[in-house]
Amino acid sequence: MSNSEQQPSSSHDSNQHDSDQGTPFDQSMEELLEQGFDGSDQADGSSGDAVQRFRSELDEANRRVLMAQAEIENSRKRMRRDYEDQLKYANMPLLRDTLAVLDNLRRAIDAAKNSDSAAAVADGVAIVAKQLEDVVAKHQCRPIPAEGELFDPNFHEAISQMPSPTVPAGVIAHVAVVGYQLHDRVVRPSQVIVSTGTGNN
Repeated sequence: MSNSEQQPSSSHDSNQHDSDQGTPFDQSMEELLEQGFDGSDQADGSSGDAVQRFRSELDEANRRVLMAQAEIENSRKRMRRDYEDQLKYANMPLLRDTLAVLDNLRRAIDAAKNSDSAAAVADGVAIVAKQLEDVVAKHQCRPIPAEGELFDPNFHEAISQMPSPTVPAGVIAHVAVVGYQLHDRVVRPSQVIVSTGTGNN
């Protein structure tokens, strides 16, 4: 038999052999399947457990972050509320003391209605005024020294000037309205008249 007649038989045998072995893709699939049945389930299970643990830890971390943020926000609200309450009720002690003065002032008014003595009324009003001065002093609000002091624009407001033979120029000769300061801050300046000296100059 010639070589040309044997060629088809050889080709047929080769095709049959390839058919028996399968394509490379089929071989790969078979290998993957074999790996899966040979223990890949155990490997995938271990990997799945790790992923699940990671997700659980991530969820727990997120929960803690949210709780911390909520606590910070609640703290801010409490601090803001406490600050607003302190501002709102900061004058409570002063008002309590002032109400006592108001009570005594009303008593003095009632006493004046039933008294014909102007001196008694004046004494009653003086007592109330002294009590009020004590109240403001108790809360660190004190009169600003003025008369006889050198004029200081930080504490005094000059409403006029006048010559004086006894008071040097630039010194306060008269106090029209008493000023007050709270600790080291001026509540209102003293309204004063400042001496210009003898006026000979």
